[in-house]
Amino acid sequence: MQPTLVFDIETIPDLAGFAAVNGIAETALPQAELAEMALLARRQKTGSDFMPHHLHRIVAISCVLRSGDQLKVWSLGEPGCSEAELIQRFYDGIERYTPQLVSWNGGGFDLPVLHYRSLIHGVTAARYWDWGDDDKEFKWNNYLSRYHTRHLDLMDVLAMYQPRANAPLDDMAKLCGFPGKLGMDGSKVLEAFQAGQIDAIRNYCETDVMNTWLVYLRFQKMRGTLTDAAYAAEIELARSTVASHPVPHWQEFLAAWK
Repeated sequence: MQPTLVFDIETIPDLAGFAAVNGIAETALPQAELAEMALLARRQKTGSDFMPHHLHRIVAISCVLRSGDQLKVWSLGEPGCSEAELIQRFYDGIERYTPQLVSWNGGGFDLPVLHYRSLIHGVTAARYWDWGDDDKEFKWNNYLSRYHTRHLDLMDVLAMYQPRANAPLDDMAKLCGFPGKLGMDGSKVLEAFQAGQIDAIRNYCETDVMNTWLVYLRFQKMRGTLTDAAYAAEIELARSTVASHPVPHWQEFLAAWK
């Protein structure tokens, strides 16, 4: 069975990048003031605080890996790892496993951010960027084409590639009986980072990828890829995996799992 890798990233505004592209000396202002300037400039331009993809700095990448008879959930690297190291570890995993990639809005956000940040840091990702030049199978099914399945953006597929039909992961997870988001959402990541709460960000990201995995299992059951018995076995494996981590965010996740 091909390994399956579910992934999610958490980001904050790239203040150094914002300063560089706007001709501002990064050290001229305290970080809090520079952050407010960046967000204000974005609000004035678009009406939203949401920074453009290339000015998102990745602070966490979390994964669920289903390989062989094992299921693993974790965040890449250590809390103090650089952005470049986190990204390189992600692509090294693709190089090693050539997995089925699964995301929720990965095509619209996570992967474009990873592309830009990889370019900035000089990250190498040969397997991921193969359009079929090295492996002919990748010509017909690669990670980069929106309509290929080697990367499955579950949100995009369920919405029939219609942005107006997109649904939030939190809503869909809860509607399927799964826990959904706990304790944090994307709008609070910058505040948590500024408070030095990188562990809380990583924990939040991990619960997001587990929610995505659970919704993906339901999707596979809907497609007929998983029988009722196989689906039940996968759900039990997910429960036992979560239960094997005796830490607060997973205990909270289990408590919310009906």
